[in-house]
Amino acid sequence: MTCPTEDAEEREPGTPSARADAPRAALITGGSRGIGLAIARRLAADGFALTLSARTADSLADAAAELRAAGASVTTVAADAADPEALAALLDWHARTHGRLDALVLNAGMGFGSPIDQTPLRRLDKHVALNFRGAFALVSAALPLLRATAAVERRGTRVIALASLAGLTPEPDLAVYSATKAAIVSLCQSICIEEASTGVSATALCPGYVDTDMAAWKHDMLAADEMIRPDDLAELAVSLTRLSRNAAVPTLPVYRAGGRLVGA
Repeated sequence: MTCPTEDAEEREPGTPSARADAPRAALITGGSRGIGLAIARRLAADGFALTLSARTADSLADAAAELRAAGASVTTVAADAADPEALAALLDWHARTHGRLDALVLNAGMGFGSPIDQTPLRRLDKHVALNFRGAFALVSAALPLLRATAAVERRGTRVIALASLAGLTPEPDLAVYSATKAAIVSLCQSICIEEASTGVSATALCPGYVDTDMAAWKHDMLAADEMIRPDDLAELAVSLTRLSRNAAVPTLPVYRAGGRLVGA
């Protein structure tokens, strides 16, 4: 596909083009439930075509059915967000289906708490592979399409990554999780610096405890109705896509009302 605003012969070999006449499109990892699905609902309501990805095909089918019933354009790809080859295939599918990438939402992740001296290295490796290495691999592969889309979209394009307040101020027994989320914060800052001239920017959303399955272990200390709502983060995510390309928001902390201003 040839971008109507540039001469295809002048592009470097292998540089993708983006369809200026296609609806804005978003790719969301971990998009079948929780924060990812909440963001998908809000982006779809704002006119985005969507590619949802998660490990389980059945949960993706349920999420897609809900979104399509509300009028959304949705495709789904089951993929392991820790597998760079699966992520490359996911991105290729999105590019061929939608022809552009306006928002890349990195929501897939895991968290498991334990003291440093009781954390086996295999658990460290799993956190790094899913929470950071996979995200880095997908961003790296997606940047050419993000840049090409920014060239035909006046608002530019966005990477929106789910990090955590723990990535800014670590909590006890969350050293591994906190370190991988701190890496996501740093990655988003680096994208904003390196891609300033291309129209691509990134934001690490850094919430405290959010009422999702991942935070259920905390319910004996913090009631679900006192946690941040997934829809709160979805509202912030869609707002980021409405900013001009001149506005970069590398890090966006979200605290619980009445909670501590450190930690989650």
